[in-house]
Amino acid sequence: MNRPAAVSGEHLCRHFVVKEARRRVIALDDVSLTVEAGSLTALVGPDGAGKTTLLRLVAGLLKPDAGTLTVLGIDVVRDPQAVQDRISYMPQRFGLYEDLSVQENLDLYADLHGVPAALRATRYAQLMEMTDLGHFTDRPAGRLSGGMKQKLGLACTLVRSPELLLLDEPTVGVDPLSRRELWQIVRHLVDVDRLTVLISTAYLDEAEHCAQVFLLRQGCVLAAGTPASLREQAEHRSFIVSPPPGRPARWLQARLLDDGAVVDAVPQAGEVRFILQPGAAQPQALHAAEVRAVPARLEDGFMVLLRQHQPDLPVPSTHAQVPRQVPGPAPAIVREADTVIEVKNLVRVFGDFVAVADLSFSVRRGEVFGLLGPNGAGKTTTFRMLCGLLPASSGSLSVAGVDLRHARAEARRHIGYVSQKFALYGNLNVAENLRFFAGAYGLRGDRAIERIRVVTEQFDLGGLAATPSGQLPGGYRQRLAMAAALMHEPQILFLDEPTSGADPLARREFWRRITALAEQGTTVVITTHFMEEAEYCDRIVIQDVGRLLALGTPLEVRRQAGRGDGVALDMEQAFIGIVERARADAAAPGNARVAA
Repeated sequence: MNRPAAVSGEHLCRHFVVKEARRRVIALDDVSLTVEAGSLTALVGPDGAGKTTLLRLVAGLLKPDAGTLTVLGIDVVRDPQAVQDRISYMPQRFGLYEDLSVQENLDLYADLHGVPAALRATRYAQLMEMTDLGHFTDRPAGRLSGGMKQKLGLACTLVRSPELLLLDEPTVGVDPLSRRELWQIVRHLVDVDRLTVLISTAYLDEAEHCAQVFLLRQGCVLAAGTPASLREQAEHRSFIVSPPPGRPARWLQARLLDDGAVVDAVPQAGEVRFILQPGAAQPQALHAAEVRAVPARLEDGFMVLLRQHQPDLPVPSTHAQVPRQVPGPAPAIVREADTVIEVKNLVRVFGDFVAVADLSFSVRRGEVFGLLGPNGAGKTTTFRMLCGLLPASSGSLSVAGVDLRHARAEARRHIGYVSQKFALYGNLNVAENLRFFAGAYGLRGDRAIERIRVVTEQFDLGGLAATPSGQLPGGYRQRLAMAAALMHEPQILFLDEPTSGADPLARREFWRRITALAEQGTTVVITTHFMEEAEYCDRIVIQDVGRLLALGTPLEVRRQAGRGDGVALDMEQAFIGIVERARADAAAPGNARVAA
């Protein structure tokens, strides 16, 4: 006997009125969906597609303006509390209390949900085993890594046994190791406990694991089906090609995206994966390069569907994004004078905690340099020292020829910085934010007016000038943060997880801009948890517990992680392999690094 659907929605509509901008935003427009009981279902789509709004409707936290919605057989509009008593919902910003310990957070949520004392011991034991947090029950939540915080948030969400679990992008901002662990938990909940899970995600490889996928864009369902059925959209149209000798993969990607025959292109393991329009000939940018056909991925189908439903969807052009002449690529032979960042034996200590330990590397002019590592690896601490925001405990550090031990303020004049949580003023509109940052960087008069005009055009922000930045979709907040950071035309741009939570379309757009900046000679230093983005970098560092584990080109790092069986690894596999191997070595009996 078939179980009734866990969620059934018909013709759902929801809009919001943005008073400050005097406009009406349609979040959902005639959306219908069915989520089968005991299944794992994904909502995917670009920023502003309506994924969070739909989850909040299912949770009974919002009411639709039109349409019907039944959850667990209950009309959620008529009786939202009856639904909320039987489901659990983990929003993007789950409310952990950072001054409370892991155990105290669990107790608090058990109290809020009325979990009887007699059931708690058994439930806590299950949750601690599931999340592997059993050794950290006394640790304050604020001292957990990002991945551990997400696992604690999930444990608090599951402190009672729900019939339906709603997860809104639970893996945003966590490293590949933590992401894998979170998905193991989710799979166990579905496969073993037969829990129904509805999840939104920016990672298309995560949606590959789901029984059903709904692709949303601008509040509408563009497509729905199994991952296999959505992959078919790009079947026999997906290919791999190597860039010319001496050219980075991002160089060829940019040229392919400028070709009207190409639907999408993205670096992959030192090569470029691209999708052709139906019946299109080989792009001119490839010349006589050897092209190999490859099976389609869900992300390929996603990009094809977006283009089909909006054929005029703009593909950012390298030259259009940065309105200055773009010179050729940097010379292959780099002189010592081209070094713009020099780090030697860098150490940062907080009390008895070593956040960064004896780190050394250099970055060249016009290079895209990636800092990778698990949550808590010391990346952000390293980043803040490079930006002059945090002094080093010992070691030497120069940026743009300036010794940061003596002239941090001078160095910051040459630096643009975009933090993990974009430092925009949410109550100021786009134009006001740009004027503020122009003044903060010392731009006055005609010079300020001209730079505001240039970055507004460069990042296509003109139509949003009166919109409060706090009400912008994530992709546009990123654009505004980038525009502010580039206001004073810095030599070096620091980007701390700038694409966290961004969908594939927004990430493509972001990297087109970075490619253009690098080709002009701007040095870019970036941290990211999207391992595919490491392939855009000229060189990368992988660090953990403050120590350098790997340094080199993406190809060199993948080779370092090789398993010895001749099987080529992608960057995510290489990252996990290098980190796990280093941790196993550190945990070996008699190893003095165990304490780190």
